[in-house]
Amino acid sequence: MLHFDGKFWNTLPLLVWKPGELTRRYVHGERAKFISPMALFLFSIFMMFAVFSYVGTPNFTDDQPGMVATNGIKVTGWREGMQAEMVKLEAQIEEKTKASQALGADDAGSAALSAELQDLKAQVNGLSIATEGKARYPELLGGSSGEGTGQFDLAGDVDTGWKSFDKLVNKMAAKANKNPELLLYKLQSNGYKFAWLLIPLSIPFVWLATLGKRGHRFYDHAVFTTYSIAFMSLLFIVVTLASKFNILPGLITTVAIFYAPFHMYRQLRHAYGSSRIGAVFRLVLLLTCTIFVVTAFVMVLISLGLIG
Repeated sequence: MLHFDGKFWNTLPLLVWKPGELTRRYVHGERAKFISPMALFLFSIFMMFAVFSYVGTPNFTDDQPGMVATNGIKVTGWREGMQAEMVKLEAQIEEKTKASQALGADDAGSAALSAELQDLKAQVNGLSIATEGKARYPELLGGSSGEGTGQFDLAGDVDTGWKSFDKLVNKMAAKANKNPELLLYKLQSNGYKFAWLLIPLSIPFVWLATLGKRGHRFYDHAVFTTYSIAFMSLLFIVVTLASKFNILPGLITTVAIFYAPFHMYRQLRHAYGSSRIGAVFRLVLLLTCTIFVVTAFVMVLISLGLIG
């Protein structure tokens, strides 16, 4: 599908440094020299799937290799940082609980220790809700003994007056509460399957950002959008690998953060023949629209994950 003989070396340097020229030349008919936008997009998504499968994905089983259990807390993959933090907090809670028990109820330091314990337990609650879907210390959430206070609740029961809609939303929320890790797994899985949705979601906003530039069709915007998303995906892969193998992760991440909008600026300016000021204005508008595109895409993934 991807003819990576000469096309790869013709396409990649232009995609990285002169994306506007690549877009313009492809639109104007020089298609035999370059990898098509859709083929490059599919390649970047495949690479992202392969890299993330190697680096690590969210798991929701209890028998994963390499799992470490410390004080009853499972430390694995994407949750490692938060789980390790919970281990430290639990150790502090145990230490301060013993110290509090050693003091008398009327001791001046007892109240201060009690306040510290409350604060530590509240931190553990926040981490446990994020990783386990329930609070470890439900008594701090305002419930006396109710089981529901310990379980993470997605805004409780929804009551809009539309019974069918309320039933659907509450059913989906119950699924998320029951197995939040499965929901996260579905979000990632659907992210690969439906990544193509980013293209039709983005094209209208690219058209809006380039309003006033005559002679450009929706096909041109589609080429622009697809090449841009493909590059951002490849850039994200580079940042992920740099972090995984500890190859100047801070520097590479910083460069990527600043280069991503600069890349969009260069593509806008040279693909549509904009002036410097015009390209900056269109870039700001496009970056603002990107927030809406990403939000809409995430909402679609969440809906698919809850319905599935």
